[in-house]
Amino acid sequence: MATAQMSISAEDLSQIPHGSEKIPEAGIMVIFGASGDLTRRKLLPALFHLEKAGLLPEKFAIVGVARRALGDEFAEDMRGGIIEFDGLPAGDPKLDNFISRIRYFPLRFDALEDYAVLKTELERIAEEKGIGGRRLYYLATAPEHFAPIIENLGAQGMAQPERGTAAVVIEKPFGHDLDSARALNCQVNAVFREDQVFRIDHYLGKETVQNILVFRFANGIFEPIWNRNYIDHVQITVAETLGVEGRGPFYEKAGALRDVVQNHVMELVSLVALEPPSSFEAESVRREKLKVWRAIPSIPILDVVRGQYGAGQIDGQDVVSYREEPRVSPQSGAETYAAARVEIENWRWAGVPFYLRAGKRMQKRATEISIQFKQPPLLIFDRLASRAVCQVIKPNLLTIRIQPDEGIALRFGAKVPTTMEMDVCPVNMDFDYAEAFGKSSANGYERLLLDAMLGDQTLFSHRDGVETTWALLTPVLEAWANKKPEVFPNYAAGSWGPECADHLIARGGYAWRNDLGRKV
Repeated sequence: MATAQMSISAEDLSQIPHGSEKIPEAGIMVIFGASGDLTRRKLLPALFHLEKAGLLPEKFAIVGVARRALGDEFAEDMRGGIIEFDGLPAGDPKLDNFISRIRYFPLRFDALEDYAVLKTELERIAEEKGIGGRRLYYLATAPEHFAPIIENLGAQGMAQPERGTAAVVIEKPFGHDLDSARALNCQVNAVFREDQVFRIDHYLGKETVQNILVFRFANGIFEPIWNRNYIDHVQITVAETLGVEGRGPFYEKAGALRDVVQNHVMELVSLVALEPPSSFEAESVRREKLKVWRAIPSIPILDVVRGQYGAGQIDGQDVVSYREEPRVSPQSGAETYAAARVEIENWRWAGVPFYLRAGKRMQKRATEISIQFKQPPLLIFDRLASRAVCQVIKPNLLTIRIQPDEGIALRFGAKVPTTMEMDVCPVNMDFDYAEAFGKSSANGYERLLLDAMLGDQTLFSHRDGVETTWALLTPVLEAWANKKPEVFPNYAAGSWGPECADHLIARGGYAWRNDLGRKV
């Protein structure tokens, strides 16, 4: 397949305004569970990126909170994480200034008296640095600690301060089914108002995900044909080559449906399918996303399949099966792969199937959205072609590559110039983010952390959306819990998943797109 590359010109790039982003007011970010991997690998590097970009306020402090007594070694460990995951030289002067903003406080999450001491310490830091009363609490802990932390913050008056403002960022998973999500929402909203709550899904911080809305609504080409009259079906794939990476106990409780489909995949569905919002503001965007999820009818259990990886090879290296992973039951029924067929019953999408899949230990790491358009009503060139070059005229295909080869490709048919017959072959027009704008070291958390500090909830989940997506998937989870899988493992590591997923999409006359990634 031929490929025509696309890029942004230097002249166009020079017209893009820079430095227009808002800078948050002075404040303190308190990270609960700060001794965990997320803080070192993602949160602190993201905050440092904001520091380098001049987007952190001059008066700003970061307080790491965890149960272990770490002291000054915490800041140095964070320095090492930033250097390791950002590729920085150890002597970067901006890094020294950033590390000086970091403090550490040991705290027992369920001990109310510890929060009184934390409150006093935050007030001391704020007075020392002239920061004021703005607080952003980030819950980077295991889910079982969410409720006690929030309850104790409320009990000490730290959620609704007399002076200043407070907000809370909550990492996924937000509940493990509909009932638990509702209960957690009630616990959170008993302490924090909904406009203070930022439920974070790091996928929404990715530039390629945010660009879905720009691609659809800032261009006049595609939106007129973005509907059931022209689109045949949609495929969304979230494939990983990694296994559970030592998170056996977590995955035993979660599985792929809870870990990826309920949040990341359903968010992508909503961005592909939503109606044009009246503005790019939190309430407008959230309203349209919620309409999409509510238009999805109950998912028949036959339209959802699961899998678990067995032993196999990834990049030429032998890997063990899921049941052989550390701290995983040898008889585990947890799914490491899930696929589903859903429909959206509204005027725009009625009759267009959406095929969703997410899996670990797949053949290739790729997150992509593939939108296949309908064939022309009469394939006149198919009659004229000699078929010596191309056997079938392929339908137009729009592919949005979320990661790792970020970009957008459009497949269309073109006449082969070296033949006397009317032979048509598919070609690709390809836009690549790295070629157009340069490589970025951002990890997706920068935009989300900045928005949380600014109080912008556009890229965060509302309680209604969380409960609606759980309502769709909880019946499936209950059915799976009542009937253990007959054959697990049912796909080899390094493959594209189980045969039952192939059968699922074949019932509609389709096949999964497995040639994922950039075509060069």
